[in-house]
Amino acid sequence: MSDRNLIHRFTDLTPARVRLGRFGSGLPTKAHLKFQLDHARARDAVSASFKPDGLAKAIEREVLVLRSRAPDRPTYLRRPDLGRQLHPDDLELLPSGPFDLAIVVVDGLSALAVHAHAASMTRAVIERLPDWTIAPICAVHQGRVAVGDPIASRLGASLVCVLIGERPGLSAPDSLGAYLTWGPSVGRLDSERNCVSNIRPPDGLSYEEASETVARLARAARSAGLTGVGLKDGVVSLPPA
Repeated sequence: MSDRNLIHRFTDLTPARVRLGRFGSGLPTKAHLKFQLDHARARDAVSASFKPDGLAKAIEREVLVLRSRAPDRPTYLRRPDLGRQLHPDDLELLPSGPFDLAIVVVDGLSALAVHAHAASMTRAVIERLPDWTIAPICAVHQGRVAVGDPIASRLGASLVCVLIGERPGLSAPDSLGAYLTWGPSVGRLDSERNCVSNIRPPDGLSYEEASETVARLARAARSAGLTGVGLKDGVVSLPPA
């Protein structure tokens, strides 16, 4: 195989920056401009405003719009701890369950990802769990993954699925993640969660693939009473205590 064909094979298999070439001691102009464009898209994704208004209409369900304790975007980026906490004034907006599942949509580090994929993922997950009772969908401004824990705990949900905009990369400014936590409560560790990442068709996981994985993990979590490192791809991987 010629070197040129080998280069094309590399570039066809990955969106990563491979074999960009060079011009003198720098990049070729086209590669340099593409880098600048992708970097700008990533920065825009981080600073984009979350607009959950169309979520209720898109999923045809009640949506409760909530806030974290981070009052604005600059504070959110400087103080991750505030993004993990629900604003105390919003606790009263949450009804009491019990529910099998709470779905919490959070802007995270890419509101663009949430705008593009959250409604479709929410519908797909609900469709794959037809016998589960679903709490009112919650949408959170300036939130991190852990903000789903106090919300789901207040709702009385056994399991929470947080759909959140992931940290943008230079090839993926709109990637959505789904984080599952059994028995959500304040203080849960990241090791007690399962994550389905890179939901962004057509370049990442499709809604069908991602929601099927989420549903499989959800059913396994209910059966085993746990999520996290003890539950891998729907199979309990740790011996019982």
